[in-house]
Amino acid sequence: MSSPAASNRTLVIALLANLGIAISKFVAAAITGSSAMLTEGVHSVVDCTNQLLLMWGRHAAKRPPDRFHPFGYGRELYFWSFVVAVLVFSLGAGVSIFQGVAHIRHPQAEAVSPLIAYVVLVVAFLLDGWSTLEAFREFRQGKGSLGWLQAIQHSKDPTGFIVLLENGAAMAGVVVAGIGLFLAQITGDPFYDGAASVVIGIILGLTAALLAYESKGLLIGEAADPVLVRSIHDLACEQEGVVGVGYVLTVHSSPDQITVMMNVDFRNDLVAGEVERIVCRVEEEARERWPAVRKLFIRPMEGAASQADW
Repeated sequence: MSSPAASNRTLVIALLANLGIAISKFVAAAITGSSAMLTEGVHSVVDCTNQLLLMWGRHAAKRPPDRFHPFGYGRELYFWSFVVAVLVFSLGAGVSIFQGVAHIRHPQAEAVSPLIAYVVLVVAFLLDGWSTLEAFREFRQGKGSLGWLQAIQHSKDPTGFIVLLENGAAMAGVVVAGIGLFLAQITGDPFYDGAASVVIGIILGLTAALLAYESKGLLIGEAADPVLVRSIHDLACEQEGVVGVGYVLTVHSSPDQITVMMNVDFRNDLVAGEVERIVCRVEEEARERWPAVRKLFIRPMEGAASQADW
């Protein structure tokens, strides 16, 4: 799990890179008249907005619980992550495809000074590469032995994989824009420039669909890592006076906020005070071992312990 400081650093780097890229792309689009370049400028603006929303989500998620939100505001981060996915789809993919189709149907004059566009694309690719490398390093530290797709599916911190996927899509978009501009230049047919915008829109649409799918799962509520669930189960079983443990239900409210509910079978000859001491001991040890476990609820059950549910 990445630290908040590391994630914020990655977001700040991505924001600064995209700000510079957006300005240079819009200037190049105004000079060259390139549809793909204008599309890439819009894409960079959307990326800047996304990084700001994710930073706000991380900040809002830290607010303490109150009487209206007793479990805290952790899911603010997941909500804004979902909003980011919607923005990538609507403003990123939607505008790109619209702009591309409009350029194909009503082609503009031949691009002026395409060399400027190539220079901007190279600079954008290098800046996106710098930001992607930072996101890649952070995400690789947290994924462990999991594959990349598995790590994205199991990640509870959307900021890491959102920046990684957004930057990957941005780099792919830069390459497509360059190819479209080159083909339009050597053939004299502006169709290729407009087609590049459509392809960029499709890339962003696919990226947005993956981001929305993963963010939706987090927003609804995902269980903690199975290893952590098993460890909490074993912790309760180790307590003297505990006969067995039934279900252990967990849910992430944010990357570092986990709520645990478990069903424990205590020895029948225990008095209420002894049960309370066991419960307190399990809660204290759980919070000490796993600081992300913010709330732990134990429900006594009668009879033999049922099969644990992971």
